[in-house]
Amino acid sequence: MRITLFQTNISWLDPATNLQQAEEMLGSAPESDLFIFPEMFTTGFSMEPEKAAGKAKLALEWLKRQAEIFDAAVCATVPCDYDGGFYNRCVFIKPNGETSIYDKRHLFTYSGEDERYTHGRDRVVVEWRGVRFLLQVCYDLRFPVFSRNRKDYDVALYLANWPESRRTVWDILLKARAIENQCYVAGVNRVGDDPMCHYNGGTAIISPYGTVISQCQDNERSSVSAIIDLDKLQAFREKFPVLDDADPFKLAYP
Repeated sequence: MRITLFQTNISWLDPATNLQQAEEMLGSAPESDLFIFPEMFTTGFSMEPEKAAGKAKLALEWLKRQAEIFDAAVCATVPCDYDGGFYNRCVFIKPNGETSIYDKRHLFTYSGEDERYTHGRDRVVVEWRGVRFLLQVCYDLRFPVFSRNRKDYDVALYLANWPESRRTVWDILLKARAIENQCYVAGVNRVGDDPMCHYNGGTAIISPYGTVISQCQDNERSSVSAIIDLDKLQAFREKFPVLDDADPFKLAYP
């Protein structure tokens, strides 16, 4: 399976411009089974969900259309208004329109995200063309218990707006999640600026050994692709069965 990650320069609260950029990047990308965009790819990391969520329908319709056109799954996050609350919602959409939803569990209190959005609760794994994907968003990367591999996924996806000031943490934790969970990791970040931060990228695909397979150039709008090789992953897990020795646990939410 080939996956492609898009490192975009998000225009603030401007879905039309951002979707045009995304469409151009899709058009020049290699044929892939899955295309992944950064967190809140049509608006930027907005703490005004009442503005951003009003434009979610446009983004969702666009994502569904691209999945059908390219006969591939697409994954992105959009701010959504649902059942009386706002959610930072990750969607994984297949070509037939089937949509899996993961609402961001760990909201970024440092920016006040927890005051504007509602915490998700469910850990979500999606199967696509024989590969199992764990859906995660940005700040989730700092919480390894939530993403602990229960032998139920092969690739962890982290869709983010992760600023340059904490870039070293991003690079280290992506590798750590791959090593400890014996899985591939795809970290999708943005470049450019919003009213709060500067972003320099770091979009990368990491092997189960913690090595970088492919990575975008810093500070450039670009894309990167890699092959997810399940045969090699399974051979590694059988030869060195780390997951068999993992500590049992159960998550409890208040």
